[in-house]
Amino acid sequence: MTDSIAILSGERSLSRSALTAAAKGAARVLAEHGVGAGDVVALLARNGFGYFVFNEAARRLGACITPVNWHLKPAEVGYIIADCSPKVVIAHADLATDAMRAVFGDRPVFIEAVAPEIAAAYGLSEAQCSLRAGDVALSEAAQVAEPWEDAHPAPPSALFYTSGTTGHPKAVKRETLPPDVQVAVTERTVTAFGLADGDVTATVMTGPLYHSAPFAYATNALRLGGMVILQPRFNAAELLALIEQHRVSHLHMVPTMFNRLLALPDQVRRRHDLSSLVAITHGAAPCPSEVKRAMIDWLGPVVREYYAMTELGIVACSTSAEWLAHPGSVGRAAPGVDIRIMDEGGGDLPTGIAGDICVRHAGTDAVYYHNAPEKTASLRRHGFVVTGDIGALDADGFLTISDRRTDMILSGGVNIYPAEIEAALLGHAAVADAAVFGLPHAELGEQVAAVLQYRARVDETELRAFLKERLADFKLPKLIRAIDALPREDSGKVRKRLLRDEWLAELEKAG
Repeated sequence: MTDSIAILSGERSLSRSALTAAAKGAARVLAEHGVGAGDVVALLARNGFGYFVFNEAARRLGACITPVNWHLKPAEVGYIIADCSPKVVIAHADLATDAMRAVFGDRPVFIEAVAPEIAAAYGLSEAQCSLRAGDVALSEAAQVAEPWEDAHPAPPSALFYTSGTTGHPKAVKRETLPPDVQVAVTERTVTAFGLADGDVTATVMTGPLYHSAPFAYATNALRLGGMVILQPRFNAAELLALIEQHRVSHLHMVPTMFNRLLALPDQVRRRHDLSSLVAITHGAAPCPSEVKRAMIDWLGPVVREYYAMTELGIVACSTSAEWLAHPGSVGRAAPGVDIRIMDEGGGDLPTGIAGDICVRHAGTDAVYYHNAPEKTASLRRHGFVVTGDIGALDADGFLTISDRRTDMILSGGVNIYPAEIEAALLGHAAVADAAVFGLPHAELGEQVAAVLQYRARVDETELRAFLKERLADFKLPKLIRAIDALPREDSGKVRKRLLRDEWLAELEKAG
């Protein structure tokens, strides 16, 4: 492989040889600060070169990085730091506020200056982006360090924390897999991501690298010889320009990004040559059928989908053709994966009947939660991992997800799945986005509540009449409110817990 550009960010680039040299230098500095095999290096950073350099540096030492969501507040970051006990913390200067530094404790901390393209994307000042007196940047220290030439034979996977929709986030750990199993896992991931479809020439990383899927996608694309272009902050029009300019072949996206692309004026979408695209892969959040169909109509059969978990990796996947034949599904079991639909007792449910989605493959026994044996135990059922999602398999083995069990509403002794109600709401032309969840009810236990984002205001009576034709009465929202925009994670998932907590606080205040 020639010494091509490995990573491009704004006007800055990093060649493959420069990436390796930087990683060797960073490994030496980390080793001098006590990082060794089995240790953790926490990384609180926006998308930048550091994710790739510092990950490779840690791996050379047999350590791993823990990417930390930079949207979290200091107390939330403090929980993660206390839980994973990193030997070293690395943070971008603008994120390393006084309150944030306080939760890092007395461990060594490296502060990285914020690159110009990132500062511009987030409107950061020069003072926010610069190091303070006494700060040390790992990237700068690495430039003068003696290279660490050794490479650990079995480096661990990065330690990712789940989003923590219920309680504190959990750290997903994996024991080192036998070589043949690891090869199979990698092949399954590459196939589901669409990276086996044609040569990987370039990809634009549109999502945050602190999430496991974008991180895995970017590192695999890089390994396969592709150039990784970092987009500091997603911009739909800019993405189209980057695809044309760099002849991008592969993309990883979430449905929210599809919506923003489709919302661009027709003349903007037609302006760019997008013929280089081989595979656009999406996951992480449900994609409305009309949105996915619109993307296929626009760009052709290059749209792929996968269903995965941080704990399990890839579970199911589909091509455009498979999805068109089974609309609404998330695909069928990826190679080497066994999907079962079980009842709560562990019995298999018939085709077409919804139940707990449970998964097994050669790597499931190696997965556990760090510092949480009781949560690890609840993860398993008869040798399978319980995903927490509710779904059903059709006669051809294609999986349709109904909802998250943790999102399920129990009203009057009846299980109600919000995703079904959200789909019905999105079927109304005036509804742009919807989130449904349960709120306390004195008699029923819970009642159905809906938060909506409208394209155009509609009378609530009309909306209820629309839903009444499509849903049983017990599923109809008892409470409806509208807001300007639903809060979402960068992964595309609606922050339902935030919406519910805000509504509950208002109800409690009102008495």
